[in-house]
Amino acid sequence: MATKPIIRKLKRILIVLLMFIIIFIGYVEIVNRNSRNMTYRQKVLKAVYPAWMWFANLTGKNSKELAGTKQPPVSFYTLKGVENNGTELDFATLKGKKIMLVNTASNCGYTDQYKDLQQLYEENKDKLVIIGFPANDFKEQEKGSDEEIATFCKVNYGVTFPLMKKSSVIPSPQQNTIYQWLTDSTKNGWNNQPPSWNFSKYIVNEEGVLTNYFGPTISPMAKDVLEAIKKK
Repeated sequence: MATKPIIRKLKRILIVLLMFIIIFIGYVEIVNRNSRNMTYRQKVLKAVYPAWMWFANLTGKNSKELAGTKQPPVSFYTLKGVENNGTELDFATLKGKKIMLVNTASNCGYTDQYKDLQQLYEENKDKLVIIGFPANDFKEQEKGSDEEIATFCKVNYGVTFPLMKKSSVIPSPQQNTIYQWLTDSTKNGWNNQPPSWNFSKYIVNEEGVLTNYFGPTISPMAKDVLEAIKKK
């Protein structure tokens, strides 16, 4: 007889769990009603992004901020890279503007930051250039081709800021030359901090000086980031 109350409790738990799953699936679909060509994983990550950011901020995960103003031994404007479409980007052409460099991924808990990056770019494009560096360095969260990445960013987040060809951004023999500069104090003047995860942010000022590093948990629209962009 004692088993009947236990069975009833299990049934109630299963019903509640089933209702939660149904509600969550509905929420995911509502959030992604305008999404296109997203995997279900990508849809779920987009739906839970606000909760993930809240939790990450609560725990302090990937929330490091660094600042410096030392003149770089190696000029930032000697660097060149290759954009997603194969066009060479000479960083000397960016003199006079602030530059935010972000390592990105399409299957990450922070992927929805593409939306904030695009907003930041649109609101400040007269004085700010944002450059995305797709990378598969963290848990293989960017397995797509350059063409697939560009399409994903365009149709789901309206991205119009430059995306570079997929590369590695963490210290290794294969590290992107731009990130070799960003993460080596003998080149940039003061910083040795590599990206701690996808969507780490570096800011270079109008004179080619690396001024800030912001961890992935810090939103592109966060107060400290906006102040760094506005700072003269």
